[in-house]
Amino acid sequence: MRAEPVKDAAERDMLGQYLDYQRATMLAKAAGLSQEQLGRPHPPSSLTLAGLLYHLALVEETWMVYRFAGQPVPEPWAGIDFDADPEWEFRTAATLEPDAVRERYEVACARSREVTAAARDLDQLSVVHRDGQHFTLRWVLLHLLEETARHAGHADLIREAIDGQTGE
Repeated sequence: MRAEPVKDAAERDMLGQYLDYQRATMLAKAAGLSQEQLGRPHPPSSLTLAGLLYHLALVEETWMVYRFAGQPVPEPWAGIDFDADPEWEFRTAATLEPDAVRERYEVACARSREVTAAARDLDQLSVVHRDGQHFTLRWVLLHLLEETARHAGHADLIREAIDGQTGE
């Protein structure tokens, strides 16, 4: 269920609330659809709702769990050669049951929330660097918010193409 972000929250809380709002939007766009519908692309794009959810689960866990917190890459991502198969999560998602896709995303979001809650503050630096630089918790939360919101827009268009459902 989507909850409107509080207008007078502290920065860390507000970032989390806005991110949770976009996460809930993604889940709402995939609600009530069959495996076929979740895995159906709508040309000219090859994006699917299942693929977007699975991709965002990967994004949550690689950025927050692995890169920021320095924890091992969780399953199902561990051992995947994304250089050899850069579309793995998009392709794989279409083969999964709807509940499995949604649950994978929910688990990834919960892990991200745990990492955020355990962080000292928004200025804490990541354990793993990217391109030779460490990044702050603030940066990764903003990055996740941007990526999730962008894909929520894609999801809105895909859902409308599937069954005409529009709006937030």
